[in-house]
Amino acid sequence: MNSAAVYPPLNAPAANPFPNIPGYEGIAGGAALPPPIPLQPVTPPQPAPTPDDWKIPELSEEEARAAFKDYVESQCCYRSGPAEEGVITSLESFNTYRLRLETFTESRKTEMAEKPYEGEMADFYAQPAPTPWQVQANTPNLFKEDTQEIRVPYTSSIKECNPCRGEGKIPCEDCNGNGYKPCRICNGSGNNDNQRCLSCDGTGKDSCSKCNAEGKKKCKTCNGKKQLLTFIKLTVKWTNNKDIHVEEQNCGLNSNKIESVNGKELFTTSQNRVYPLYGFPNPAIAEASDRLIKEHQSKFEQTTRILQQRLTVELVPVTKVNYKWKDNIHVFYVYGNERKVSAEDYPETCCCVIL
Repeated sequence: MNSAAVYPPLNAPAANPFPNIPGYEGIAGGAALPPPIPLQPVTPPQPAPTPDDWKIPELSEEEARAAFKDYVESQCCYRSGPAEEGVITSLESFNTYRLRLETFTESRKTEMAEKPYEGEMADFYAQPAPTPWQVQANTPNLFKEDTQEIRVPYTSSIKECNPCRGEGKIPCEDCNGNGYKPCRICNGSGNNDNQRCLSCDGTGKDSCSKCNAEGKKKCKTCNGKKQLLTFIKLTVKWTNNKDIHVEEQNCGLNSNKIESVNGKELFTTSQNRVYPLYGFPNPAIAEASDRLIKEHQSKFEQTTRILQQRLTVELVPVTKVNYKWKDNIHVFYVYGNERKVSAEDYPETCCCVIL
């Protein structure tokens, strides 16, 4: 019986046949490529925003109670008494600033790749290959994330498929390339209960159904094409990097809740590079804008190309409502344009059992 042929491992990585192409000398796959020096001029600093009215109208007692009632009705274990009959004693406004910085970046990485050869032109060295940052890509709309994989021009070549050695087929793993396996009835003995095995007609062999008894299957690497197209693959990724700062006023409401609602947009600017909001009426927002911009510059400028930045300031309404119920004082909050309610110490709850 002939021994099965030995083939290279299927997952052997493709070598770099292009060590002398500028920009591709050390292809490792996954490593971010340093961006070129920006060609666009830096935008000069912009004046601080000076809107006339940055106040959101205060919530009335009727509006606060209506939001409270809606909230209680949505809770299965809350009785309606406090919301309907509780006496509101005071309302305090804590309008909160929310600063958001978005930095829209483009990153590029290269790696060797290969695919079954399907008649494509092998253009390796037809002319000099563009460097990674010279390759044209279809940039999406600003601040919209996307990923594109591009075959770098003039890096494609054709080679024989290593796993199948250019045959288009590899030994079947199920039968070790023999085309048959031991009979499952007689376990390869040819006999069953001291009689000739009827299942295999005494041969002790079953035809391998995985390879139709050929002993070989179509090579998955080249899909039976016998050859591979080898090239440099460029992966371009656009990412909208976002950070948020909420300037709290110690009203007692969890800041995570404030981040999840809408507010009134006071100011927004979108430029190649944005600048800190010096002169902003709230000094803490100016300081936060300066900090976030420096953090984004340090984090993204060395490994990605910054295409655009957007800085937005919103005013999120927060009202703290104190109310009296059965001689005790309780609190609930109404926040966001949606007038969501938070009432963690609601005094009338029950245990519900769902059958």
